[in-house]
Amino acid sequence: MKDSSPVEKWYREVADNWTSEQRKSWYSAVASAYNRTRPRYPKAMISRALEIAQLPESASILEIGCGPGNATEAFGELGFRMVSLEPSEAACQLARQNCDRYSNVEIKNSSFEEWELEPERFDGVLAATAFHWVAPERGYPKVTAALKARGALILLWNTSAQPPYEVYQMLDEVYQLHAPSLGRYEDRKIQLANLNQFVQKVKDSGYFQDWKSEDFPCEVTYSIDDYLALLSTYSPYIKLESQQRDLLFAGLRDTLEKNCGNNIQLSYLSVFQVARKR
Repeated sequence: MKDSSPVEKWYREVADNWTSEQRKSWYSAVASAYNRTRPRYPKAMISRALEIAQLPESASILEIGCGPGNATEAFGELGFRMVSLEPSEAACQLARQNCDRYSNVEIKNSSFEEWELEPERFDGVLAATAFHWVAPERGYPKVTAALKARGALILLWNTSAQPPYEVYQMLDEVYQLHAPSLGRYEDRKIQLANLNQFVQKVKDSGYFQDWKSEDFPCEVTYSIDDYLALLSTYSPYIKLESQQRDLLFAGLRDTLEKNCGNNIQLSYLSVFQVARKR
């Protein structure tokens, strides 16, 4: 395996190096694209995670970083009482719109760090592709304090969607010209290894026990417009200077339209990890 990918490095660095104010605005400019293009979590995976978590039917769940509600809707539909935290005001507004039919779901415009702790109130703490935003030293103890005895931590993840390798090879010329650090193909094995490397640090914190994990291979077809919008929601692309990102996306669009037509098929992994409060 090559050196750590940009995404894996992001997981390692973000919680310690970014302030609460920076995190609040990180996705604001792409909140609509995030809502439209980020894949939802497979119902079969959520069902399996809940089977392992063994939450009561009347469970109360605290969700960290709900975004526009990509996982919140699925849990709200199941009838769980939820308090979902989202620091971005733009994403928070979308989450409220997406979940407005669920009276059991409360969306709060707050970071987890700023949220006033309600000790031992929750049967579960949920984070869907969001737990890397939680600072270990301050956040992990707060998670356990919010959980009831033997409460469950449920982590859901969707890895970044990847084109077929032959398509990547064509796109790599564009990456090498405009953003060489992003020109890396990550198959499912590498993506899972990167994710597990981050989660191992959560395990090593000692706050949680009885870890169980499963992954679900997924495929999806996007229009070229939606694929580029999806890329715009990934942190390594958000970090690019706007001119650099525009040139990169123009090159990617040109190559894709010449070689793939109007659509592109992508693959990714949906993964869950469930643990118990120690």
